[in-house]
Amino acid sequence: MPTYEALPRFTADLDRLTPEQRRRFRQTVAAFVDDLRTGRFRAGLRVKRVRCASGVYELTWSMGSGPAGRATWEYGPARRPGTQHIIWRRIGTHNILTGP
Repeated sequence: MPTYEALPRFTADLDRLTPEQRRRFRQTVAAFVDDLRTGRFRAGLRVKRVRCASGVYELTWSMGSGPAGRATWEYGPARRPGTQHIIWRRIGTHNILTGP
């Protein structure tokens, strides 16, 4: 199981999501964690690098009606040997990419 931390800005963004949007994010994270274990992200997660921020990645999923959900993250130093560490940076819609 990878370890993770959430930056304060991520936590503030997360608090602004509706309960349904948070539920959909948790479902997406379950798939994301499975893919971290295999080393390959499934196409449906649409994981890609954020062009304007070195070392930052974007994860996209459906939040139901309205714009797609997005979360930005980066790899951090391993907290346990052989285990990836994820730093969650932002969560919301496309607007978060102005300050990923």
